[in-house]
Amino acid sequence: MTQQATNQRSVLYLSYDGMTDPLGQSQVLPYLCGLSRHGYRFTLISFEKQERFAQNRVAIEHICAQHQIKWLPLPYTKKPPVLSTVYDLLKLQKTASSLHRTNPFNLVHCRSYPMSLIGLYLKRKFGVAFVFDMRGFWADERVDGNLWNLKNPMYNLVYRFFKNKEKQFLETADCTISLTRRAAAEIRSWRHLNQNKVHIEVIPCCVDMELFDPNKVTPQQKEQLCRELNIAPEQQFVLSYLGSLGTWYMTNEMMQFFKTLKTVIPQAVFLLITPDAPDAVLAVAKNNGLQEQDLRITFKPRNQVPAALSLSRYSMFFIKPAYSKMSSSPTKQGEIMAMGIPVLCNAHIGDTDAIVQQYASGICIDNFTPEAYLRAAKTMAETSANPQTAIHIRAGAKDCFSLQSGVEQYLAVYQKILQPTPKLPVHE
Repeated sequence: MTQQATNQRSVLYLSYDGMTDPLGQSQVLPYLCGLSRHGYRFTLISFEKQERFAQNRVAIEHICAQHQIKWLPLPYTKKPPVLSTVYDLLKLQKTASSLHRTNPFNLVHCRSYPMSLIGLYLKRKFGVAFVFDMRGFWADERVDGNLWNLKNPMYNLVYRFFKNKEKQFLETADCTISLTRRAAAEIRSWRHLNQNKVHIEVIPCCVDMELFDPNKVTPQQKEQLCRELNIAPEQQFVLSYLGSLGTWYMTNEMMQFFKTLKTVIPQAVFLLITPDAPDAVLAVAKNNGLQEQDLRITFKPRNQVPAALSLSRYSMFFIKPAYSKMSSSPTKQGEIMAMGIPVLCNAHIGDTDAIVQQYASGICIDNFTPEAYLRAAKTMAETSANPQTAIHIRAGAKDCFSLQSGVEQYLAVYQKILQPTPKLPVHE
């Protein structure tokens, strides 16, 4: 490869999520590792939380070294609200500008809105190609999730600032990545945008089909987990939940559904694979009339999650329906489907319901009522553990969420943006 070709593949990737966070490990590094195999050379800047950084730094450094990714972790500043983010962004702009002046980047790939402020700056000041990987309607999510109260003048100002920047990101970026078709259609309906300047590609949150593979979970692993968690899969119906709780995930409603499920399937147990404190989860369960023996609460590192999930007959998630959630692609949906497990979820969250319907991969409820819960519970009770169904659901995950497909889609975006401008023939 020539030096010129190598230079055309120099990418700065910016993420406010840390690589030592679970999200960084599932939704950033796998893509960069895949793209690096195609000759792209990444400089990755992320903001790391102190405790997780101490725990996982060595593992992330090893992954990055294997794929020639230059990782520059910066410390995440949590307090005070807003000002801490401004401080982090100033640090990032100074670092990114300095790096670019030393070894120019061809493209800056920005994950979500705060990072895209730096992408916009580099695009306007230095002409660096800019990918706006929006991840969702971030400013609206902060409001819908009750993180920003617009009655507070400071949050109202910040919200209006980012909505204005959102327009600039969409119109200035060489490409915008949307996680869902619903969000892309919504953006294309916005009359305040110059649609001729907006270029959107839809790439959902993908899953590593090699890691989330039920055929790689050994009987010994299952037996050990069953002993550890006091689960007897032959006698008990295991409903699982994967991931953190809070903000968007409707813990009370999920507990209420499980209570209904117990009336239909008395031997059901609720397995929660979560980093949340068990005492806090148990408190919510007890407030909803459940007993401690109804639940199994555990936390597993990413490489052990597939084995824990494999105990499930169904896996569920209820997400707070809101305007901004049309742009969300729950990572757990692809991971659950990759394991051949049917999902129980609620409608009106990104493309989730359309995917469940398209691939016959579970149950989607329209509202959170006792009647809806009972119908879903009865359907679960009537669903047999069919190997052919599991194979069909996994095939749906491969078709919709495959990491390989995601890498290929990002690769196509990079190639389209960075392809050399063809020279016009000279006519004498």
